[in-house]
Amino acid sequence: MRATLIYGRGDVRVEDVPDPVLAAPTDAIVRVTRACICGSDLHRYRGMDPVAEGLRIGHEFMGIVEDTGAEVRSVKRGDVVLVPFLWTDNTCDFCREGLYGSCRNGGRWALNGLDGGQGEAARVPQADGTLIKLPVGADDPVIPSVMALSDVLPTGHHAAVTAAVGKGSTVAVIGDGAVGLSAVLSAARLGAERIVLLGRHRARTDLGRRFGATDVVPERGAEAVAAVRDLTGGDGAPHVLECVGNTAAFETALGVVRDGGTISRVGVPQYAEARLDFDVFMRNITITGGVAPARRYIPELLAEVLDGTITPGEMFDLSIALNDIPTGFKAMSDRTALKVLVRP
Repeated sequence: MRATLIYGRGDVRVEDVPDPVLAAPTDAIVRVTRACICGSDLHRYRGMDPVAEGLRIGHEFMGIVEDTGAEVRSVKRGDVVLVPFLWTDNTCDFCREGLYGSCRNGGRWALNGLDGGQGEAARVPQADGTLIKLPVGADDPVIPSVMALSDVLPTGHHAAVTAAVGKGSTVAVIGDGAVGLSAVLSAARLGAERIVLLGRHRARTDLGRRFGATDVVPERGAEAVAAVRDLTGGDGAPHVLECVGNTAAFETALGVVRDGGTISRVGVPQYAEARLDFDVFMRNITITGGVAPARRYIPELLAEVLDGTITPGEMFDLSIALNDIPTGFKAMSDRTALKVLVRP
């Protein structure tokens, strides 16, 4: 089959790789019908995460079940399924607590010989705990919005939930990428009254307004902090959703959060150290977030996607074939595309 491999900075290739086969009775083989390029995939593409040799890549996908192991009970051949960005057993103590990133029998895609999502097919371990059977066809018009449930929408939702966003909240969202826009949509869905989106790309912030942002701050750094504080009566926002993952974004979050407020950081971190000094300590700020338990959130979000209450598929502004993956990576890296949908 054909699949995507990354060899280093700016070097993404689609090559022939072995077809997936069942390796355990809890496995399933899924023929991929849609995949995505994630902002975190760009870390390797931009050289932030060194790559010694060609590595498989991709963790957002869906498809049709082609085969199942003897112990798989929840899906069968021909079922259309969504695949979350982590594979999990959905039964261990951590999963039951909603800590799917800590699943005792789970893991991440494209590691230790496991297939990535950006290919024609994939072996799915722990199929019963991972796969979510869909009540729509693989080519239904709602599929782009369904695909947002694989990663970015649950991640944005996690930011809003862990920051305790609720009815009447004032929220600041840092970042106008797909996760940031998902955080805007999620904050609005949870009843936030004021949502300040920090972003400078007009097409993206316009979409953010459609998703529920009430204000847009295009400035960065100290100017952005001053603008948000001006919009919030000088005190800052009680709920701050940091959806970028770099040091500058975290510093902005510290600047715009109200004393006693909460920062939820869900952007994949590109730094090992952050400022948590005495001044931050004195402000009684809660810092939370982390990897989203997508498998936990998907059922409730899927219901609203299917009935049209939310339309996160609007984030996809470029659709490509698998062989055009290098074009998709470049478009996202150059910020000429917000979110790329891939059709193998």
